[in-house]
Amino acid sequence: MNIAANNGVWSGSWVAERLGVELVGDDGLTALLGLALRRNPRRAHLLVSNVLGKHVPQSPSVVYGHGFALGRRVRDLLGEREARQAVVLGYAETATGLGHSVADGIGLAPYLHSTRRPVAGVTPAGGFEESHSHATSHLLLPEDPALLSGEGPLVLVDDEFSTGNTVLNTIRDLHARYPRKRYVVVALVDMRSSEDAGRLTDFAREIDARVDLVAAASGTVKLPEGVLEKGQELVARYEASAATGDQPGAAPSGPAAQFSAPLEGVALTHRGVRAPSEGVAPEADDPFTRPGARVTARSAPTGPQPDDNRTTPHRSHLTRIDLRWPHGLPDGGRHGFTPAHRIRLETALPTMAARVAEALPPGARRVLTLGFEELMYTPLRIARELEALVAAEVRYSTTTRSPVLAVDDPGYAIRSRLVFPAHDNPADGPGERYAYNVAGAGFDAVVLFVDSAGDTPELHAPGGLLDRLGAHAPHVLLAAVPSYVPALPEESPAMLPEPLRGPAFSSYPAEDVGWLLQDLSDVTLEAPTEEREEAIQSGGAHYAESLPVEYQPSEQYQALFHAALETSAARIAQAVGVVTETVMAERSPRPVLVSLARAGTPVGVLMRRWAQFRYGVDLPHYAVSIVRGRGIDANALRWLAAHHDPRDVVFVDGWTGKGAITRELADAVAEFEARTGVSGFDPEIAVLADPGSCVRTYGTREDFLIPSACLNSTVSGLISRTVLRADLVGPDDFHGAKYYRELAGADVSVAFLDAVAARFAEVTEAVDAAVKELGVADRTPTWEGWAAVERISEEYGIHDVNLVKPGVGETTRVLLRRVPWKILARAGAGADLDHVRLLAEQRGVPVEEVGELPYTCVGLIHPKYTRGATGADGRAVSV
Repeated sequence: MNIAANNGVWSGSWVAERLGVELVGDDGLTALLGLALRRNPRRAHLLVSNVLGKHVPQSPSVVYGHGFALGRRVRDLLGEREARQAVVLGYAETATGLGHSVADGIGLAPYLHSTRRPVAGVTPAGGFEESHSHATSHLLLPEDPALLSGEGPLVLVDDEFSTGNTVLNTIRDLHARYPRKRYVVVALVDMRSSEDAGRLTDFAREIDARVDLVAAASGTVKLPEGVLEKGQELVARYEASAATGDQPGAAPSGPAAQFSAPLEGVALTHRGVRAPSEGVAPEADDPFTRPGARVTARSAPTGPQPDDNRTTPHRSHLTRIDLRWPHGLPDGGRHGFTPAHRIRLETALPTMAARVAEALPPGARRVLTLGFEELMYTPLRIARELEALVAAEVRYSTTTRSPVLAVDDPGYAIRSRLVFPAHDNPADGPGERYAYNVAGAGFDAVVLFVDSAGDTPELHAPGGLLDRLGAHAPHVLLAAVPSYVPALPEESPAMLPEPLRGPAFSSYPAEDVGWLLQDLSDVTLEAPTEEREEAIQSGGAHYAESLPVEYQPSEQYQALFHAALETSAARIAQAVGVVTETVMAERSPRPVLVSLARAGTPVGVLMRRWAQFRYGVDLPHYAVSIVRGRGIDANALRWLAAHHDPRDVVFVDGWTGKGAITRELADAVAEFEARTGVSGFDPEIAVLADPGSCVRTYGTREDFLIPSACLNSTVSGLISRTVLRADLVGPDDFHGAKYYRELAGADVSVAFLDAVAARFAEVTEAVDAAVKELGVADRTPTWEGWAAVERISEEYGIHDVNLVKPGVGETTRVLLRRVPWKILARAGAGADLDHVRLLAEQRGVPVEEVGELPYTCVGLIHPKYTRGATGADGRAVSV
């Protein structure tokens, strides 16, 4: 493999020839862009920038020069007076360095970039979604909230402008909060269609503001009919080849041979085709090249495969570099970067670059400076200084979250890929990260820049990024920059811990859910069911102050569970798909799922899995406690507000009964907003089943058996229901719960998820049809379930709606955790109630068939219960 030079071949020709993709536009367009493929349900091709410094190692002078030149054009457009009032906003992760460079070109503009890394204690000033992205929501976390509230122009910087959706989402969000009269959109390339270009004009008219666009080049991508399916098939076949070790390369053989010839009738349209700046000597008057910069290319040894993840922990030599970073200087624009910060950085750059130069091995000919995800600007500026100090050829790129197919062919933009685990404890859980075009590039040394939040044991572990780099460069150097965190006001609430995750807490994989709870596993909280019931009904204790003894199912009951799962898995899968698609279409394209522990947690995990299956996105998912009569855990809301935009939070539960929790959540959110001033949380719950007609977002309104309701902790990650007791939960603590590790032998939590997820593919068409129907249906809650509960409470002389539990799920809970009085079953309910009948028989509870019942069944808790009560008919209850 020779990544160092493409021998004059355009790095988009491989994709263009196989899929018929055409780039049409400015003469310099193909010098700026190559093409690659990725697995994505909306767009198979990926535009790969040659001058961004993300996927393709490039001269740091070229990377910085393009951004700086764009900034100069913005300054000329605005004029001196408006340029002095401008604020620049860059997009994470790809454009954080580009946005910095544009701000430098404008001159005195402060800079802020969005971030996917929440910072504890820093309240978001806004946020938005990148609809095509694989990663989490964008947060805006300025140290100075006034940064975004001025009246001057806002300059938004991204690497490419493809549809305009991201920019429109951002402007819409910020304009509602901080209206202004002028916006400037900046991108390296403008690839919008004529229809999308018109949308921006219409949008500017709608908000009564001027919106200008500045780009280094413009054009369009022409896609033939069926290109998405062809691209997905091509990616799948190459990934299958990689999995078997038969990775296709530049000279196709085996499975790759069938892709070696262009598709019949395909024409490749581009102007001025040449290899990108990598490997091309600049013109003498190139304004992007600094004196002393070396940009000649050298051949690299062949050998590594596109996915080359060998580990050779003893091959390379690791050297730490102390940059002597200026105290208190932000490492970038995550919390704002002012002109004063820029002056401090400019002053310190020569010394820091010199320290890197001193640490390089003697005789190094080719050096890569590698940034870390959003940390792009600092390594770029140091690399640019380094370029003028050393004789070696210096290249610059950064690691990324973005998964892209690698193919070792000169006409393909991503020649190789290193895969390694995330090493900065991301809020959305563990995941893979990537470094492209590093393996096989012939680097003598790699200088890795990370901030201190990323300098973790995972970085240094076998298989970690340092280990991966060590397999491809004899010298690896590490420079850690202190992660800047704004000083919190003294009156700030106490810092909250990070979410608990499996396997330390729960049997779910760590990435499936983060529990915003405290672990009370070592505290004895269980009490006999009858004792708890008497205390609850007498007012002596709240139900959340203790736990019922975990029900251990008989073999007969376990067999019923597995039979129910087998027959209902597809039905549940369809409901999961419908509610997830509805949430992503109507609430947020990248929602933050927040399950109401614990019944909502399996549903939240399944929704997350559907989003992965259908769209390849990893949605953040947390579980929080809500307690009837006490409200939702306010500290959990505080943690969520500090780490995500509250407007992206979607509360998830398993099902609705009479709607008590729906009302509880609405009241609790309103109280939280009034007390803290933090707004944006939508209290409407998304549920798998809404038989009570209490919500607008649901998978179905049928009352059917959801097997996760049949069991307790053994189908919910071995986590108990939540606990709220004053002697255990302080004012700054999360609510508590227990992890029943001792029940691992009976755990079916993951088996339940796998059984449902296995049916996703077969229900996709049904889901799409159901979502389409729901889109035009009247889903206004009727609260008919609440009316039915009130009627039953009076008819049966209970006079307490809290003792009437409607629906299959709630009835099951009555039989497992409370003292049941009787079960009302709709006539002809059938197999959905087999497990209810068995539990009722085991507990001596009568099942009464009722003709008119809006639910499949209703469980009635024994009214006015004391341990002196006898029988199940309620006639011998002590008063």
